Amino acid sequence: MRLKKYGQYLPYLVFIIALLSSLLSLFFSEILKFTPCVLCWYQRIFMYPMAFIGAVSIMRKQKDLHYYILPLSIIGFFIALYQNLLIWHILPEQIAPCTAGVSCIDQPFVLFGFITIPLGSMISFAIITASMLLYAKLGKKNEHVK
Repeated sequence: MRLKKYGQYLPYLVFIIALLSSLLSLFFSEILKFTPCVLCWYQRIFMYPMAFIGAVSIMRKQKDLHYYILPLSIIGFFIALYQNLLIWHILPEQIAPCTAGVSCIDQPFVLFGFITIPLGSMISFAIITASMLLYAKLGKKNEHVK
């Protein structure tokens, strides 16, 4: 019962996470002058629209937000996972797409000795994906009640 009550706030959570992730990525590149690698650019491509889609969906009180957010968040999650597997040396460096320019493996910023920018991105995509899956499930339960 309580989950259904708080489920209405999931679009706000998604909007806040997407907005903060987008602003942080801009802070790192524009203020701190960290040049994004190829995989970071791909993650940005999937994160940035979610902030706008979330804002519009909240303003219009749309209940089908998950149809638009889930494809972006799932693809973004797998790109971030792929980059993290490269960083953790689970996947070989030879298959990294970053052959020219900035390395996808070398991380200029590490917080607490283990939190990298791609790890933060992966966590953000995971929370957004889980939130939208829960939102979709709660929405289907409400349809059956009507």
